[in-house]
Amino acid sequence: MDWSSVTAEDLVDALREVDWSTPPRPVSEFFSRFTAPRSYSKWTSRLKCNLYYYRTNYFILIMFILGMGFLRKPVSILAAFSTGLSIAFLNDSFAVTFNEKVTRTVRQFSPHLAAKMRPPLRPVIRGRPSSKRSIHICGRPRWVFVVLFSVVSCFLWMTSCSLLTVLWALIVGLLATLLHASFRTPNLKARLNTFREEFRAISPSKSSS
Repeated sequence: MDWSSVTAEDLVDALREVDWSTPPRPVSEFFSRFTAPRSYSKWTSRLKCNLYYYRTNYFILIMFILGMGFLRKPVSILAAFSTGLSIAFLNDSFAVTFNEKVTRTVRQFSPHLAAKMRPPLRPVIRGRPSSKRSIHICGRPRWVFVVLFSVVSCFLWMTSCSLLTVLWALIVGLLATLLHASFRTPNLKARLNTFREEFRAISPSKSSS
């Protein structure tokens, strides 16, 4: 797959729509082989490839660095969890799965309340839905929960520690991700077919072989 033809917008859309429930790549593979890119085009192609392929590993890495930075402050651990949850809600697969699990749990105790948590029905025009289905969580638009957990996490960060410490932890996490994605040599020969189909299933019109 030619990752140089995949734009940043394509990559962002793919990360938003791809299933994040898959387990992270093995640690032995994650730290197996590193080489310097030979050109700028090779670097950008490798960067996009690794960001997509090791997405779960990078997310865990950033959350781990945030957690380690505030290990002695339990409130900061909750802040890191809230931050990660607000980011995870931006992913379609996670938001839908989270909504289904919450609704299923509530239905066991209150079927009436669970019925109210269903997303609104879309109007149908000429036998087709009038617009693309929006993601709802507990009957509310997804953005409500993204904003809610973002506000909660910001409040917890401000009350538990200085914002400067938070920024440093985020910079370290993002820098570690950037360095790994830049120097980790993509080992796609054994997984080329499945990896290509995985990305193509998300963006069939924007990826090429």
